[in-house]
Amino acid sequence: MTDDIRARARSAGPALWLVLLAAAGTFALTMGVRQTMGLFLSPLNTATGLGLASISLAFAFGQLWWGITQPFAGAVADRIGTGRVLLAGAALVALGTFLTPFMTTTWGLVVAVGILAAGGAGMAGPAVLMGAATRLVPADKRGLATGIVNAGGSTGQFLLAPVSAALIVGIGWVAAMQVLAALVLLALPAAFVLRGNGRQAATAGHQPVSAREAVRDALGHRGFVLLAVGFFVCGFHVAFLATHLPGVVAACGLATQWAGWAVAMLGLFNIVGSVAMGWAVGRWRMKSLLALVYAVRAAAIVLFLLAPKTGPVVLVFAAVMGATFLSTVPPTAGLVAKFFGPANMAMLFGVVMLSHQVGGFLGAWLGGTVFQATGSYDAIWIADALLAVGAALIHLPIREAPVRPVPVRAAA
Repeated sequence: MTDDIRARARSAGPALWLVLLAAAGTFALTMGVRQTMGLFLSPLNTATGLGLASISLAFAFGQLWWGITQPFAGAVADRIGTGRVLLAGAALVALGTFLTPFMTTTWGLVVAVGILAAGGAGMAGPAVLMGAATRLVPADKRGLATGIVNAGGSTGQFLLAPVSAALIVGIGWVAAMQVLAALVLLALPAAFVLRGNGRQAATAGHQPVSAREAVRDALGHRGFVLLAVGFFVCGFHVAFLATHLPGVVAACGLATQWAGWAVAMLGLFNIVGSVAMGWAVGRWRMKSLLALVYAVRAAAIVLFLLAPKTGPVVLVFAAVMGATFLSTVPPTAGLVAKFFGPANMAMLFGVVMLSHQVGGFLGAWLGGTVFQATGSYDAIWIADALLAVGAALIHLPIREAPVRPVPVRAAA
């Protein structure tokens, strides 16, 4: 009898609050450290003399590599276990951050910032963490759980940015990076809590298949393709805002402090939007929520273009954008899980995240290119609004239904 009780306790898995703390805490540390790297750009330039263009290349490569890493990390997590992937990811973020001050060449920075740190953040990033949360959390609580995990990344950015700035002033930028590297290691215990793999969560309606078969089935699924296209638009929008919002504020003729407050509002309301969307996922159709988010973005951009460019207007705009910033993640992750179940969730959400980061690369790059060519952000804002309208429309035909049970493929 005692053995039966112990077996049931083991099969029940860790408590819900512990799963959310581990996943959200890991995302807060990896994303928080990653998103504060911009504070070190100027000190790196002064110390190395490489020039902002060369240093920016390493940071831009990191954006793309973070996205490329996730589907592969998700496939490994689905096969051999989340815990091992998280251990490797957190260690690589810490190693890359620690080594960055010692790099004096462009390629050295590409390795430290763009490959080690960004690749580690991708391994301990949203694809693997959302997959673990989906596997360990009851189906009726998955929406809220993904919202809380997603909010963890924004919370890390919101908290670690001022901490990093204070460390740079207090102990110097090199020591500040060493402290951040040590902080990332606090995520290591989460690997034990989130251990296990997606195959253990396979249901009768979603038989476990190989990674290649899962990707092939997903790319043949109309709803999944539409979801990935919509997330491409989300990445374009998010990266453009994250990279160029201070420049937008400056182009409006406003003082620098308005840019700082706008970035803070963006991060703060991103937390609110992520948790609220996680709550809403369990109550309304996820495709309708996604269409609503993109429609709100389009309307907010148009109103901002027409409104007088005052400080309060900028803050209200940043708050609205923050509320929709990454609130697309819970319903997107929820639809992937609903289509295909948790067995290959980490890898398939990683594929969607790769689409997001390709859009992000274009949003960050085209934002600067258009401004340099025209002296204004208006053209990119108009393109962003049109993309948001398109994204709102393409989500409407998605059918929110699981795919048919996948038959067990017989060996040749």
